[in-house]
Amino acid sequence: MTQLFDTLGFIDASAARAGAAAATYDEAAGVAGSASAAAVSLEHVGKVFATPRGQAAALRDVTLDVRRGEVFGIIGRSGAGKSTLLRLVNGLERPSSGRVRVQGVDVGALDEDGLVALRRRTGMVFQHFNLLSAKTVFENVALPLKIAGVPKAERVRKVEALLELVGLAAKRDAYPASLSGGQKQRVGIARALVHDPEVLLCDEATSALDPETTQSILALLADINRRLGLTIVLITHEMEVIRAVCDTVAVIEQGEVVETGPVWRVFGDPRHGATRALLSTLVHDLPAELAARVQPLPEQSALPDGAQVVLDVRYTGESGGEPDVGALAAALGGSVRFLHGGIERIQGHAQGRLVIAAAPRADDAGQSPARGGAVAALLERARRHANHAEVLGYV
Repeated sequence: MTQLFDTLGFIDASAARAGAAAATYDEAAGVAGSASAAAVSLEHVGKVFATPRGQAAALRDVTLDVRRGEVFGIIGRSGAGKSTLLRLVNGLERPSSGRVRVQGVDVGALDEDGLVALRRRTGMVFQHFNLLSAKTVFENVALPLKIAGVPKAERVRKVEALLELVGLAAKRDAYPASLSGGQKQRVGIARALVHDPEVLLCDEATSALDPETTQSILALLADINRRLGLTIVLITHEMEVIRAVCDTVAVIEQGEVVETGPVWRVFGDPRHGATRALLSTLVHDLPAELAARVQPLPEQSALPDGAQVVLDVRYTGESGGEPDVGALAAALGGSVRFLHGGIERIQGHAQGRLVIAAAPRADDAGQSPARGGAVAALLERARRHANHAEVLGYV
């Protein structure tokens, strides 16, 4: 419980002392922030923990910049180092090497009072809500303000406005036991906003929720980001969460950032094996029935009569426009069948995968597939109208 209070900036200091710390932090953030567009930055950060078996590196040479006002997602498998990174940002852990800055302020250089001020400017949303069961919704949200010495009238005004923002005004007097998981998380979000933070940290905020509730919480976070201009840093192991709400994503694998970039680019053209593995649940894999029908190309003979080459055509969204499927079909010529796939839009970029079947054109028919003739010509035409194309076999 003490660590929970520390995380939320609940330290029981005098109002004057807390105010002085906040003023010092604000002054430092104002000076440093004017020189940087980053709300959060990590510069060559490493974190090593001592274990019975020796030193264990949780993070290795991590460098990241989170722009002001964006939703920045950090994704990785369990144990990749995501939570450690978040704990470095709010000062619960100190880096073993490198530097962590929030609004330009070096977190590692702050004293205890400075850390209190930091945590009041850096809200935290937890995976398991961390609500006090003996207090009402209103009291849970108001508690940080009460401990900080905020006058009652101001507390009431603030909490009522926040409950309205998160859609829980009618639940102000309810206790956590009577709330759904999504409602509990909305209380947690309201509580994280009581000190008007500049940065909101979300630690697997939707992983304990069902899919429908997850979407409602993500929509709420996106709405808060738009309305308040709040910088949000969230960690997750679900690519669907990244796709739904984030502007930028960083992929962490074994303590290292292996890929980062705009969400549309990382989804459309993943460049690291860890990213591709995380995306595998969202990729339009061939249904088993279709995969069983696709045969490997013959090595020494022409395609059987009536056979069509199966092409896997991918659009990454780099061109900025919609895929011209009609031009692709015209270029391939003859009978073209769409077997599987789809196109979606991420951050305004149309991207996706189409699995199609097409026969080599008549002027290529005399060339053997084994020598790369007819099939190679067909593949080359497909590549002129897509970002990537490859041959899967024939049907």
